[in-house]
Formats: sequence, structure tokens, C-alpha cells
Amino acid sequence: MGRAKLTLIFLFIVFSSKIFAQNIDDTTKIYHSPKKATIMSACLPGLGQIYNHKYWKVPVVYAGLGGAAYGFFWNHDKYSTYRDAYVLRTDGDSATIDNFDGFYSESNLLDLSNYYRRNMELSVVIFTFVYILNIIDATVDAHLYDFDISDDLSMRVQPAVWHLQGKAGPQMGAGFTINLSF
Repeated sequence: MGRAKLTLIFLFIVFSSKIFAQNIDDTTKIYHSPKKATIMSACLPGLGQIYNHKYWKVPVVYAGLGGAAYGFFWNHDKYSTYRDAYVLRTDGDSATIDNFDGFYSESNLLDLSNYYRRNMELSVVIFTFVYILNIIDATVDAHLYDFDISDDLSMRVQPAVWHLQGKAGPQMGAGFTINLSF
């Protein structure tokens, strides 16, 4: 046999089998909607996780959102304090005195103001990231809700014979079938 024929037979054997990931009985299946989980998590973070019966994830979601919100407000307070001190120091009126006179120079106040502004903006990015991750997590969990994760995994390899009808008449082919059970 030529090399091309062996390659064709090998490809035929490999790609002729049917592989099924799961066998779900559709008569008893209760539909679990990924769209519903997505909408629920978008409207109220953690609600999609509750819908998916992943209750332990709700405190994680709220810890991430709460931590980012706390970081935003704390950095906003510091930013406002140093920004106001910088504005008072650079207003040109010698009668106005800020709380940091003698502690920080004008450039220090500007640097501190910019530092806390960047941290405040980073807190907004983190909050948005956690919020979007909450929605993605609920969607993926809903898609995988009915996925069978049992320990019953098996593979069966059997010899097989195919009866083919070709131009030269009926022919027989031999090979293997691989059955995967999940």
C-alpha cells in the first residue's frame, strides 16, 4: 500500500467516529438559562451566582466590590485634602494658610494629590473589573450547570470492519473504533 492510502485510511478511522460529551435525558432536564443568569448578575451583582446555586461566591463578589469602593472613597478623601491644600498654597494670597504649611512643599502637595488621584482612578478600574467578572462568572457557571462531572470516565477501543461500496464494487475496511464515555 502506498503512503497516501495509509494516510487516508488513518484519517478515515480517526474522523469517522462519533464523540459525544454527555448523554443528557431531555425529558427530565430543567432548563437553566445562561441569559437569565447574565441579566440577574448585571442587575444585582451576586444574584446570578445565587441563581446558579453557587452561594459561596456571593461574599467574594461583594468583598471585591466593597474593597474597590472603599479604596475609591478613601483615595478621594486624601486627593481632595491635598488638592485643596495645593490650591490654597498657590492662590497668591498670603493670608490663606493650608494645614500642611511647613510640612510639605508645593511640589510635594501636587505629587501627593496626583498620587491619590491615580489610586482613586485605579479603584474605579478594579470595581469595573470585579463587576464584569461577576457577570462572566455567572454566565459561564450557567452554561456549565448541567455538565456531568461524575467519576464515571471510560474509554473503549474495539476492532471494527466497514463495508464500503466503491467503483470496483463492494470492499471491506478494517480499523478501530474508540468509544469515550463521560
